[in-house]
Amino acid sequence: MTSLTTEIQRIALTPGEPAGIGPDLCIQMAQRHLPCELVVIASPELLEQRAQELGLPITINIFDPETPPTLQAAGCMTVLPVELAEPVQTGKLNVHNSRYVLKTITKATKGCMEGLFAAMVTAPVHKGIISDAGFSFSGHTEYIAELTGGYPVMVLATEGLRVALVTNHIPLNEVSAAITHNRLRSVIRVLEQDLRTRFNISKPKILVCGLNPHAGEGGHLGREEIEVITPVLDSCRSQDIDVIGPLPADSLFTPKFLDTADVVLAMYHDQGLPVLKHKGFGQAVNITLGLPIIRTSVDHGTALDIAGTGKADIGSLTVALQTALTMAATASTGQHDA
Repeated sequence: MTSLTTEIQRIALTPGEPAGIGPDLCIQMAQRHLPCELVVIASPELLEQRAQELGLPITINIFDPETPPTLQAAGCMTVLPVELAEPVQTGKLNVHNSRYVLKTITKATKGCMEGLFAAMVTAPVHKGIISDAGFSFSGHTEYIAELTGGYPVMVLATEGLRVALVTNHIPLNEVSAAITHNRLRSVIRVLEQDLRTRFNISKPKILVCGLNPHAGEGGHLGREEIEVITPVLDSCRSQDIDVIGPLPADSLFTPKFLDTADVVLAMYHDQGLPVLKHKGFGQAVNITLGLPIIRTSVDHGTALDIAGTGKADIGSLTVALQTALTMAATASTGQHDA
């Protein structure tokens, strides 16, 4: 795991749902030497309990924001403490700990906004249990965006493929109405800007899916391409943004198109992400662009059924941390062609 700069980056890590595999992943990550200071924002008691269940050694050091960042040694973990409402039973959701989960995310986000952390990496939360606790919570990304401002755009990436979404977690029968001129234009602008400034891509090439089969087939299978998507793409091209499409999604995900593309823009969640996850599940990263901070996340859920068993795969968290470090290094050195 390498970085673009010799500066030691301080990265915040939130374990997400305390009964899920998030704490397992934090413990597993702490077994490694890392080229950064990784600050886990969580209950020390929870982490000690989970380490015992996993049979892994761990030495917890309480985070001191006044000390300079130091490299993480294997077997050690730096923790910014947040108190649980109730003890955690591994694999069992507890509505009373929902506020704890939101506190960890809030501390990480505010720490990034204040410059304490160079980036934040998030393990999975359970949206249902947070909503059951009475919080208006539509997702990690939306919650962070409320705290930071900006226009969040969800991008999943694995080796050789990035997929961005115009719409995220909404019912399929609401997708068409949600794809407006303003929304599509805003997403493309965020993609173009952040791929330049956060990924050092001088002129990003964006492939855009149509919404309908065969990209509408000239209006015979739907008119969204004619009335919304194509006019927005034409407008973007007039501003020297390299967008191609709308293209039929069933043929876009082939080497002919992907070999020269920097990102695919899908119209809805299950249009693009099955391909991405087939290609790289467990080795993919969820990146939120369009925010004033750097945030990456794992590509999987809470996996309550395997929490505490030692079966959790650390691959996606490793990629999420590496991506956050690369983005933070690019931001700190200005290595881009904006």
